[in-house]
Amino acid sequence: MNAPDTPHPVHVDSQPGHLIRRLHQIAVGLFVQETESLGITPMQYAALQTVQQQPGIDQRTLARSIALDASTTGGVVDRLEARQLLERRTSAADRRVRLLHVTVGGDALLQRITPMMLQAQQRILDPLSPEQRQQFMDMLGLLVDSNNDHSRTPSDPRRS
Repeated sequence: MNAPDTPHPVHVDSQPGHLIRRLHQIAVGLFVQETESLGITPMQYAALQTVQQQPGIDQRTLARSIALDASTTGGVVDRLEARQLLERRTSAADRRVRLLHVTVGGDALLQRITPMMLQAQQRILDPLSPEQRQQFMDMLGLLVDSNNDHSRTPSDPRRS
């Protein structure tokens, strides 16, 4: 009797999913290092920045914009509201809908945190040459856009 074919060993360090997960851990770590004095998470930053760019956005649209599920988005908005960085206002068109707005305190926080966030992004890309950075970002965008429908929480198509 012949032994079943043994597949070649798989090394996790050579798998894109594993490396992407590791890069995500590193990205979060760098974000926290740069912004820890302000006590905001990357998801909270994304939500606050998106609401600032789209005042009056509803929570469902926000969730799609930043690719989060509804309950996670609700928790993020609750925490930002508790810190008085965001506020919910009733929609004039539909009183069941709450529209999100950045408060004066939220605007001030974004002014302080954005340079820190940009520094974290720069640190992620520092090992790459300027040409490699552009290639990496182009390829990363292609992978995300092409695989968006496979996400558990697909986002609206990226806006350039």
